[in-house]
Amino acid sequence: MGRKVNPIGFRLKVNKTWDGRWYAEGEEYVDQLHQDFTIRSMIREMAPRAGVSRIEIERFPGNVKIFVHTAKPGVLIGRKGESVKVIRREIETLVGKKIDLQIKEIKDPDLDAYLVAENIADQLVRRISYRRAMRRALQQTMRSGAEGAKIEVAGRLGGCRGRLRQRMLVLRQAPA
Repeated sequence: MGRKVNPIGFRLKVNKTWDGRWYAEGEEYVDQLHQDFTIRSMIREMAPRAGVSRIEIERFPGNVKIFVHTAKPGVLIGRKGESVKVIRREIETLVGKKIDLQIKEIKDPDLDAYLVAENIADQLVRRISYRRAMRRALQQTMRSGAEGAKIEVAGRLGGCRGRLRQRMLVLRQAPA
């Protein structure tokens, strides 16, 4: 059996922070962890076209702070903020505490690995050639200022039906 460590574990506290910042013990920990998973999936389902990359959750005794990093904040907010109100109401009923929902815009979505991977996966679902989709994504990423990128696409490609597994990693960005 291999003993592989999640790459995020290597990066924590060096160049990446935790997505969930809170402390609990015992059953409370389990409940809050499952709530975090549900909150993240709920936000992604309610705004599939908003380009949500990261969802950070901070818990305090009386309230919960949620930071949503998105490429298209206008799509997530909706007209006059009605989509945000619906999302906030749904999460408050789930958690049972006051929710502070903050939306942060991603300045350059072509440098965000998750969003580039979602873009490639979306193109593959629409039956675009996987070589073309990967080449375009790589060109856009490099044009946006990345020094290098590595794209891995796996599964039954080339017109075959079946499962598709793909990963994207932006390696280095040009200095600002």
